[in-house]
Amino acid sequence: MDPLEYIVPNRKRLPYGMMNFAVIRRENYYYVDKTRFIPLLEQADRFFFFIRPRRFGKSLTLSLLQHYYDVNTRDKFDDLFGGLYIGEHPTPDRNSYLVLYLNFSGISGELNDYRKGLDEHCGTTIESFCKKYADLLPPDTWEELHTKSGAVAQLEFIYQTCERAGQKIYLFIDEYDHFTNTILSSPESLCRYTDEAHGESYLQNLFIKVKAGTYSSIERCFITGVSPMIMYDLASGFNIGTNYSLTPDFNQIMGFTEEEVREMLTYYSTNSPFRHTVDELIEMMKPWYDNYCFAQDCYGETTMYNSNMVLYFVKNYIDNGKVPESMIESNIRIDYEKLRMLIRKDKEFAHDASIIQTLVSQGFITGDLKDGFPAASITNPDNFVSLLYYFGMLTISGMHEGKTKLTIPNMVVQEQLYTYLLRRHGHRETCHRPYPTAQDCSGI
Repeated sequence: MDPLEYIVPNRKRLPYGMMNFAVIRRENYYYVDKTRFIPLLEQADRFFFFIRPRRFGKSLTLSLLQHYYDVNTRDKFDDLFGGLYIGEHPTPDRNSYLVLYLNFSGISGELNDYRKGLDEHCGTTIESFCKKYADLLPPDTWEELHTKSGAVAQLEFIYQTCERAGQKIYLFIDEYDHFTNTILSSPESLCRYTDEAHGESYLQNLFIKVKAGTYSSIERCFITGVSPMIMYDLASGFNIGTNYSLTPDFNQIMGFTEEEVREMLTYYSTNSPFRHTVDELIEMMKPWYDNYCFAQDCYGETTMYNSNMVLYFVKNYIDNGKVPESMIESNIRIDYEKLRMLIRKDKEFAHDASIIQTLVSQGFITGDLKDGFPAASITNPDNFVSLLYYFGMLTISGMHEGKTKLTIPNMVVQEQLYTYLLRRHGHRETCHRPYPTAQDCSGI
């Protein structure tokens, strides 16, 4: 095989693993246009809360919105949005905010010592904010900021300063629930978290300040994560956000529809050595990456592909001229520690009420999806089912006896879950069956 065969000049590169919208657009990467959702977002409540599984495009969505609303990118609007839906249909609010972006995934430390990491991240981010918008803020802003100590005080200072200057803030918080895995890993962690989420904790105070800021210069918020638990527990600190995770209007805002996948493959089929038809490649990918449904009313209409999985497959195909040897990329495998944690929680149910055992024995489970629930009551069956759903391990598959029917969405999740269970219990002989029996998994 000649590797030069697959180097095609002027072909758009695939943004696999990329989260910076400006770089994607500036360097002519392939971009699936999601900008049609911007007008819908503006019609939604101002304080927008949204949950999706890992690797589903949350960070890229936030990056898109940051560049659209940032007052400092006004002169770059055509370069960034030309040829996209929103470039042809801009809204009056474009480029009208000072953008403050907090990413909690970078916070170091455990629950008992996270304050230092939170202060460092927020401090660095707010300093950059002051430098970026220095010409729009009072001249002494930088000096006065350094008289404030800690994230809570600095956040309060910056939104009050913006209010005096007549400036509006759009606040983005990515991976707000960074501590979720830690919280669920052990009873001790859950107890520490409960102490932090309730009462006068530092985390609680931070969200109280965010809420206070919404009465002044913080005009809009967009908060993302993988679970609604922490936001539910922080409700007294931030009880103004609206959870749109289960709303039909936003079912397609993250991930790819089959139409979008087909359009991508059609583009590359015109400029790359394809050994399969578009239909053949769709047939390969669909059972592995498709079948996510995030709203009951959308069942039977549109399902979503995991966008990161699709990009992994297509990139490998056009780079190497063949289907990847493994359909599962290592970075998107479900964390085995998370699986161990979920199974530990599942074992807290009565034996005849095991959620996972019911799932593997009958192929589906039922429940009422919750848009919020406290971490302390995760062993409530509906709450546990909801957590599996939010983690991307279950998808909506219609109704059954008046409740939402949920199934494993695709073979990526199926392989990870069943491989773990079978390895753990030594049932190697069942690995070729699509669904282990109840007997196979009776030890879970």
